[in-house]
Amino acid sequence: MKACFIGLGYIGLPTAIVAADNGVEVVGVDVNPHVVETINKGKIHIVEPGLADLAAKVVSNGWLKAQSEPESSDVFLIVVPTPFTGDHEPDTSYVEAATRNVIPFLKEGDLYIIESTSPVGTTENMAELIFSERPELKDKIYIAYCPERVLPGNIIYELVNNDRVIGGLNPESTEKAVEFYSKFVKGVCHKTNTRTAEMCKLTENSSRDVQIAFANELSIICDKAGINVWELIELANKHPRVNILQPGSGVGGHCIAVDPYFITSAFPMESQIIGKARELNNYKAFWCAEKTQTAIKNFELEHGREPVVALMGLAFKPNIDDLRESPAKYIATKVMQGHNNADFLIVEPNIDDHKVFKLTDYKEAYDKADIIAILVAHNQFKELPWSDDKVILDFAGVFRK
Repeated sequence: MKACFIGLGYIGLPTAIVAADNGVEVVGVDVNPHVVETINKGKIHIVEPGLADLAAKVVSNGWLKAQSEPESSDVFLIVVPTPFTGDHEPDTSYVEAATRNVIPFLKEGDLYIIESTSPVGTTENMAELIFSERPELKDKIYIAYCPERVLPGNIIYELVNNDRVIGGLNPESTEKAVEFYSKFVKGVCHKTNTRTAEMCKLTENSSRDVQIAFANELSIICDKAGINVWELIELANKHPRVNILQPGSGVGGHCIAVDPYFITSAFPMESQIIGKARELNNYKAFWCAEKTQTAIKNFELEHGREPVVALMGLAFKPNIDDLRESPAKYIATKVMQGHNNADFLIVEPNIDDHKVFKLTDYKEAYDKADIIAILVAHNQFKELPWSDDKVILDFAGVFRK
């Protein structure tokens, strides 16, 4: 079996590599020449534990190659981003462009799968597009939707072991897609239709967003009430039917911070809790920035000088290099814009450099800083000692104080 993956990003590349490692001949397609060149050298352009070694293996044995254009295959997978516009409307233009790119290569018996997170009805819309361009393929190819559900930092294990939800345009398409995923997925492949599969992905991430919003709201309340939110949640979770998540500096990433908007944009009146959770998690990042700015002003009044401020972490979650939709990045930007004369040390141990921020080693920043705002709970930060001589704003719960 030969599979053509359109999109070699944080999901497309690991999935392509795992499929190749399980005997699928894989052609990976990406519009970025650097990505194509890197992969064909047996290297990767993202940070993910264990993936580099696996990439070197499948490239060297010829099971994976990267290029800029699709080619004839048995399976075509669309794994491109689906961002939202400035007014939080989902943007499926990448999915449509990728689909148009593969239409000339489709033939009878092929399987077309969308993995990109998509608004309900996207798979049906893409099917209409395909058949409008290639009417002779009507009822002659298989079309399905199968969302990814992996955790960055543990992608290889979860790609193989997590259950998958697979929705076909018809039962035959569902079965064909299950047959493909069964080549490298050990988890259960749950069968449904395209609309339910699309909504399932949005529901999973919206559920997480709502639960995190509750924890973040608690943290704001506890700050005002003089209560340690970390201790409170730990104690509340001793109840056998309570499981409160941990608060943070907001919610980021390509899934949880984006997917709920796909529901609220389509069902604005019906999605009251989902919409409010999005507002609250966005507000938490603003709140963290305001707390940091207040700490800077108080330091100036007390000491008569500008403080050295360490902003610890830029990634959207711990121990990864992904900065997409990162609340930490927003906080760092907002704080720096509000204090042009302050000395800021920006820390992100999972990347070597950044186009906007000049990065500092985390130990050096911690030692030099008067004010330390911990924005992401990276493992490296947990090695640092608590210091009563510094103003520590622990938004990520590293010290739990």
